Amino acid sequence: MAKRKVPKNQSESKTKWQHLLDIPNQPLPEMGLTPKIAVWKKNKSTLWFYPSAQKKYEVPVFLIYSLINTPLILDLSPGNSLIESFVNEGFDVYLLDFGSPGFEDGDISIEDYIVDYIQKGVQRALRHSGASEITVMGFCLGGTIAAIYAAIADEPIKNLILSVTPVDFSASEFFDQWQEALKEGTADFDETIDIYQTIPASAVKYGIRLITSPVYISPYLSLLNQADDEKYVQNWRRFNAWANGHVPLSGAAAKQITKDLLIKNSLVNGSFKVRGKKAKLSKIDASVLVIASKYDRLVPQEMIYPVMEHLTCKDKTYNLLKSGHAAKQYSGVLPYYLKEWLPGRSSPIQ
Repeated sequence: MAKRKVPKNQSESKTKWQHLLDIPNQPLPEMGLTPKIAVWKKNKSTLWFYPSAQKKYEVPVFLIYSLINTPLILDLSPGNSLIESFVNEGFDVYLLDFGSPGFEDGDISIEDYIVDYIQKGVQRALRHSGASEITVMGFCLGGTIAAIYAAIADEPIKNLILSVTPVDFSASEFFDQWQEALKEGTADFDETIDIYQTIPASAVKYGIRLITSPVYISPYLSLLNQADDEKYVQNWRRFNAWANGHVPLSGAAAKQITKDLLIKNSLVNGSFKVRGKKAKLSKIDASVLVIASKYDRLVPQEMIYPVMEHLTCKDKTYNLLKSGHAAKQYSGVLPYYLKEWLPGRSSPIQ
């Protein structure tokens, strides 16, 4: 009897399924490979220094990532790393990695992160680099606290870059619903937070999925479609490891985000205080670059653009990308919106 010939497309589909099912059995590819040195530690946090082999600019870059994710996405792999791109361009880079807070860290507030971690970290970076000025770049919620810090900072911040940074929490339908529920008392998590002292990583993860559903499913469909492409699979696994690598949020920080940012929208109205000092966006005197993403479901541009209306600095730029919240890929060179904006504002070495 003649052997039945399997159609080519059916055979390819079977091979992709075999590759897909074998992925969990493979070791996770390495991440965070750009050479770095730890120059300062506080509690669970580490300040990493990434030196440029051919330094071209006097002003170093200080990166602040979100409190609820690891910063691995900034250095996924060689050829796909924002940090590597900065270093290749001639910038020295500092990254403040907040680490993963535990039960014992439940009393760390947003104010504490700004004063005891960010401000002290920037001071350490300035001493370590010998620079007279610094660029601060914040991502998502890390950008929110970077903006708050810049509004009260005594340190010489030459440039402030805010990437997909929520500022106006009344401008999102989802957060608006939470605001009403919290104001009316139909949603109150203080008692639970007091018990656990942190918002667990699992709760953070499913909270993000609640906002972005069903977007988080689509990457798995892409993986199935390209499961036989080894390079794509490895990059997908790195990104997926970051996307699922949420960290707990300290209870005090969660309460302050809820009450000051969500309910009072205090960053926009100028009432947010850092240890008695008002953090008004109008006080920021650095050059500011604001980056938003057109298809961002987590932080839509309506939550981002209002910062432009409150900034009074002379040099401010708004850049809208045609991407999602974390869809940016880096190829070893700075993306155009940074390459065009930052070098001329970073004191090139003559």
